[in-house]
Amino acid sequence: MSYVGPDFEPPQPRRRRGPLTVALAALVPGALLGWLVYETVGGSGDGGGSGRAGVRSSSPAASSAPSDDAKEPSASPKPTATSSASAPAATGPLKGKVVVIDPGHNPGNFQHASEINRQVNIGTNAKECDTTGTSTNGGYTEAKFTLDVAHRMRTLLREQGATVKLTQDGDRPFGPCVDERARIGNQAKADAVVSIHADGSGAGNRGFHVILPGAVHAGAADTRAIVGPSRDLGERVAGRFVAVTGSAPSNYIGDGGGLVTRRDLGGLNLSTVPKVFIECGNMRDSKDAALLTSGVWRQKAAQGISEGIVSFLRG
Repeated sequence: MSYVGPDFEPPQPRRRRGPLTVALAALVPGALLGWLVYETVGGSGDGGGSGRAGVRSSSPAASSAPSDDAKEPSASPKPTATSSASAPAATGPLKGKVVVIDPGHNPGNFQHASEINRQVNIGTNAKECDTTGTSTNGGYTEAKFTLDVAHRMRTLLREQGATVKLTQDGDRPFGPCVDERARIGNQAKADAVVSIHADGSGAGNRGFHVILPGAVHAGAADTRAIVGPSRDLGERVAGRFVAVTGSAPSNYIGDGGGLVTRRDLGGLNLSTVPKVFIECGNMRDSKDAALLTSGVWRQKAAQGISEGIVSFLRG
């Protein structure tokens, strides 16, 4: 997520509170074993010792794809006008569950400045419809990253039997706006919504963080019913993301545990179903950018986030 736009809030100084709690909780021996298996065969089960089913990976990129996009097989078919609609779910442990994946930003946003700059109601106040997102110094855009990870997650979660819907699939000129993104999850009566992003902070700032909704009850926003389940979802996503990708929680925002609570994001404030954002890394740091531009790593990111969702939905 770019630090310029409707969801901007300057990062708060990090408070040092000891060990990285999310990382330590996730990297138990079972999780480490699952991670090693993933490295060997390109996928991982739920190795965290919880007894919950993991997510199998079937993407070619997971095991043998090179790290540059020019040589990497496509993660999914070319989008069509209806490709963001839900396909029939397979039989599996998540049969009957609805997951909405929200790929942050739209590849076409930069061509529609006036449309994405218009003000929309986010419940507590008004903000711009959307932003273009950020990019690596080499020009790999956040919009391209988020859509690729969303495609990989869709494949993994459908294999588990979930009905999966994307808020956008590169199949519309721009947007949707942040208020519409929330409505899509609400109208789908989603059991879980995850918004995929990558950050645009300064060089040297590394790691991921999961953004949780704070308790907001003002105007059209009322998050009180989803704060608890959203935290549960966020903790599970963060834990599995650490275990599968090996990435550490952010060293520049939050308290070192990988979880951040915010009350200024329309996509969270207007949600009536459990929802979190994940900033998978910092595109402006060269080391994080090397991960974010790797198809092999993006498959791990999709795997980790999906495993967190599976864990949450299975209880």
